[in-house]
Amino acid sequence: MKRDFIDLWNLDPEEAWYVVRRTKDTKEGREELNPVLEGKNLALLFTKPSTRTRVSFEVAIDQLGGNSLFLQEGQLQLSRGEDVKDTARTLSRYINGVIVRNHSHTWLEEFAKWASVPVINALTDKSHPCQLLSDVFTLYERFGDGVKEIKIAYVGDGNNVCNTWLVAGGLFGLNLFVATPEGYGPDSYYLQAGLDLCNFTGGNIYLTVNPVEAVRDADVVYTDVWLSMGDDRDEEKLNALKPYQVNEELLSHAKSEVLVMHCLPAKKGEEITEEVFEKYADFIFTQAENRLHAQKVLLEFLFERS
Repeated sequence: MKRDFIDLWNLDPEEAWYVVRRTKDTKEGREELNPVLEGKNLALLFTKPSTRTRVSFEVAIDQLGGNSLFLQEGQLQLSRGEDVKDTARTLSRYINGVIVRNHSHTWLEEFAKWASVPVINALTDKSHPCQLLSDVFTLYERFGDGVKEIKIAYVGDGNNVCNTWLVAGGLFGLNLFVATPEGYGPDSYYLQAGLDLCNFTGGNIYLTVNPVEAVRDADVVYTDVWLSMGDDRDEEKLNALKPYQVNEELLSHAKSEVLVMHCLPAKKGEEITEEVFEKYADFIFTQAENRLHAQKVLLEFLFERS
């Protein structure tokens, strides 16, 4: 039976920790990855632009012995109105897996329903599970099992990354504080999923509209762009988010050794200042690098079980 990765909850807590710990072992050279994609072809079906996601997946597929095909939705018959389910069934006859970066989570779910090969979510408007799997690994790499004890603060827009942080907080049993402005909070479905998972893992999720409250004594502060790809510039939204900018003043409320994370690309001067970004750039780009390591293990995990 095929294993899809549409949302983080497609892994149970034990599986999620297995992926994170194996990523550390393989990155540090203590274990070798299995060439599970040898002789296999995987398609990257993208609507939205991509740097880290596309390159990290193409390199990961190559290093696992496979071949990748980059497909832009606008160059496929989808752009002329072909049914999603017909495209999914057609591609399933040619290739061994599909990695989708799309504007619509509902579209992705429909595609995965009809595809007979594994489907991986490389970003939708609701969820970015590969990013968060890698981000949790980045924190595990730094804090080890103590990652469950640290305070993680997400500040900014309640977007797809924020939604997925809520699930990650529950799935991995983390202490997560989320600060978003009134009217720009996360999706209630993802919030409930995170809270439900906390009942099993001992995680804690707190929501507030006060960024200082979220950041106070935090070990890690995380932010993302305020306007997602394809969004029109919204001055009302940008004004509401100004108090959530990650700057020196906000970080003064965190621990002195605080770490700052950003999933990139960054809009410096909006969600984060240039000064703060450069101060924590090494950690931010380690976070970006880890997309490759985590996704290799994810691919190994999914294809060994499909």
